[in-house]
Amino acid sequence: MSDNIYLPYLVTVEKITEEAPGVKTFRLKFNNDEEGKNFTFRSGQFAEYSVFGEGESTFCIASPHTRKGYVECTFRQAGRVTTALSNLEEGATMGFRGPYGNTFPIDDWKGKNLVFIAGGIALPPMRSVIWACLDNRADYKNFSIFYGAKTVGDLVYKSELEEWQNRPDVNLYQTVDPGGDTPEWKGEVGFVPSIVEKIAPSAENTIAVVCGPPIMIKNTFPVLKKLGFADEHIFTTLENRMKCGFGKCGRCNVGKTYVCKDGPVFTAAQLAEMPNEY
Repeated sequence: MSDNIYLPYLVTVEKITEEAPGVKTFRLKFNNDEEGKNFTFRSGQFAEYSVFGEGESTFCIASPHTRKGYVECTFRQAGRVTTALSNLEEGATMGFRGPYGNTFPIDDWKGKNLVFIAGGIALPPMRSVIWACLDNRADYKNFSIFYGAKTVGDLVYKSELEEWQNRPDVNLYQTVDPGGDTPEWKGEVGFVPSIVEKIAPSAENTIAVVCGPPIMIKNTFPVLKKLGFADEHIFTTLENRMKCGFGKCGRCNVGKTYVCKDGPVFTAAQLAEMPNEY
């Protein structure tokens, strides 16, 4: 790579998956085989994805670091850059720079129960760590995933949800908001925090990972604390605060903290020491 910190890798859109209305997953392959071979990251880190002439957007790396030869990102079409990304076709060349930020400390979680709680388009950053842990399933004990969206159609990674549902070593609880279900829906109906409270996963020797809209995170933390989870055992990611990747533009700062440099992964204990701006 050049000494220019803003110079991206060139990658090819190898595969596009339509996840939900306006939501796509790109599988990206490095154009330079040597760069692809040497590229490493850890689950929880993020990157900048660019369409030349349009700009770049910040998303997590949605694929696990345990799987080599490609990286994946999942995004919702919302603004100028994500619209340009959405218009790309398989075989197109785009930019990718990263990885940035800290990671989920999954090696420290070995021998523990894991509870993953996600809402809507916030499953992608959790998908990376879920698959990294499932690829080393023997290292962890009980494995539970809570995932919800506004409607059945808004659930992403539907084929993977089906795979997790069918695994005997995974407890998957899916839910949609009241009014978002269909006659064929066999999952829960209700907001994610209420389903977590209903199922009441044990906090003993358990790590909880929460990712979703700010209101979902805000309402889920009290439920976990009520169930006995310590703040040090609750993790989340502030991916929506990230911008340039280096902590230089200042848009990611929360008090004295720069999410691009100090995060995006934080514990609830760390968040409690930060201004309530996230």
